Amino acid sequence: MTGLRYVYAICRPYGTPLQAQLSGVAGDPPRLLPHHGLVAVVSHVPEADFAEEAFPARREDPDWLTAVARAHQGVVDALTTVTTPLPLRLGSVFPDDSGVRTMMETREEHFLRTLDRLEGRVEWGVRVFVEEPAETSAVPPVSPRQAEVLANRLFETLSGYAEDSRPHASRNPALHDDRTPGRSVLDAAFLVPRAESEKFVERVERAKGAVPGIRVDLTGPWAAYSFAGEGA
Repeated sequence: MTGLRYVYAICRPYGTPLQAQLSGVAGDPPRLLPHHGLVAVVSHVPEADFAEEAFPARREDPDWLTAVARAHQGVVDALTTVTTPLPLRLGSVFPDDSGVRTMMETREEHFLRTLDRLEGRVEWGVRVFVEEPAETSAVPPVSPRQAEVLANRLFETLSGYAEDSRPHASRNPALHDDRTPGRSVLDAAFLVPRAESEKFVERVERAKGAVPGIRVDLTGPWAAYSFAGEGA
């Protein structure tokens, strides 16, 4: 098949196959492209959409970008169930297999070092919102200062359950619904060992509903997007 090579993630070699029905960006199933001790997970995409001169205009179409982002996320999520992937940024494309292998060789030390750091770990996302009180509510609204103190305290507490944490982690609007009601006062990512994830989730659950007017949302587990370093 002709077309550019779309790269979802870099992994170490693994033995468990992905789901046979898994479809990637533009409908092409992902495949493995090995090079030395690394594997790139790739698929073919059309030059008309992903060539350097075409992609900036195509990504202005929100429906198209959402479809690409969800397909990208679907492949990375599937990888997360069988290995520890190092996800690349959305729209990482190369002319051919040789171009992907050249990129892997150039960045081999970085990829191996990062995969060692991420092995057996997942990312959890936590967002804290101040909700507007109902007109009939007898509970006084949470002040901005109170909300900031509560959010900082929760971030510090959850960081104690994580190996790394990032406040205000960058978010891809095509993958998240930012129409969530309420004013966001914390948006953070936490790198947590899989074996410790249950304790982390339990601590977040205890924070939910603890303060009237404050809502805590938990997402994950994800591949460690926020801790993967600069994408290719």
